[in-house]
Amino acid sequence: MQPTTAAREPRELTVKGQATRARILEHAAEIIYTKGVHATNNEQLRRAAGVSGSQLNHYFPTKESLVLAVIAWQAERVLTFHRGERFARFDNLDAFRAWAAVYVGYERAYQEGCSLGSLASEIIKTDLDVHDELANAFDQWRNIFRDGIEHMRQLGRLSAEAEPTQLANLLLAAFQGGMLLAQVARDIAPLKDALQTAIDHLETFATSPDAGILQAL
Repeated sequence: MQPTTAAREPRELTVKGQATRARILEHAAEIIYTKGVHATNNEQLRRAAGVSGSQLNHYFPTKESLVLAVIAWQAERVLTFHRGERFARFDNLDAFRAWAAVYVGYERAYQEGCSLGSLASEIIKTDLDVHDELANAFDQWRNIFRDGIEHMRQLGRLSAEAEPTQLANLLLAAFQGGMLLAQVARDIAPLKDALQTAIDHLETFATSPDAGILQAL
């Protein structure tokens, strides 16, 4: 697969076709994560996914189309997790603490890292025309936090001085930076410290001691 300036939009697929495409994506994401974008090739993907060359080229005729699809696949996994009921729209401090606890409490977090962050670190080294899609994925992630913080302000749980976009950027940066340092140190402590400090800063804008407790709207 060679890079091109335009990625083909996926056609309407059968159930079997959807399963095959998803299997290719899953293996492509893993290979890109472990070997990098440049080292990922057709032969590796065919063997890993158990597909023929014609099948691979049918779903992903160019490397750019494959990377675009991997970005969308990884982003959807991350965004779906963050948009779940588990974190109650991130409209209270306890939701942010619960989010941090998921990653800090996952014993393999510092080994596996952030799937989307790792993908980003690989893609920014390439000349593939996929940077806008990657930036959009991170924007959507940040906006989940931003919308939650904005809702907290509207509910009176945070003061008007709390700036949603800045605080959302801080939280996402704390996660990405903390995860990277945790991987380097092979210790979860840097991630734990980064997230705790970011959430503690968010808490300085709380208007009352119970601002972090989930309340019925």
